[in-house]
Amino acid sequence: MPASWFRIDGDCLVLSLHIQPGAKRTEFAGIHGNALKIRIAAPPVEGQANAKLLDFLKKEFDVPSSQVILKQGSGGRRKVVEIHGSRRTPDDLVNSTEKTTHP
Repeated sequence: MPASWFRIDGDCLVLSLHIQPGAKRTEFAGIHGNALKIRIAAPPVEGQANAKLLDFLKKEFDVPSSQVILKQGSGGRRKVVEIHGSRRTPDDLVNSTEKTTHP
C-alpha cells in the first residue's frame, strides 16, 4: 500500500506533516494518521518552529533552502511542504533503522 503522507510530482515531493513543537529534539516521529509526524526543538512562537522545520527538511533531503517551501499550515500543526530536486525518498529516511536527530 502506498504511503498517504507524501506524493511525488516530477521532481517535486509534497509532504503532509503533523508537527509537535517544543520537543527536546528535532526528529522524525513516525506516521500520525495520514501525515508524517515530526518533533521540533523550537517553540511555536514567531515562526521559530516553522524555520526549524524547514531547516531540518533541507538537511534531511539534501537540498538548498530555496527548494523547501511551506505551502500550507504556517500557523497550525498540520502542514504541507514541497521539496524540489531531492534524490532522497521519504520512505528511505523514515524507515531507516538509525533515527536522525538534531538539537
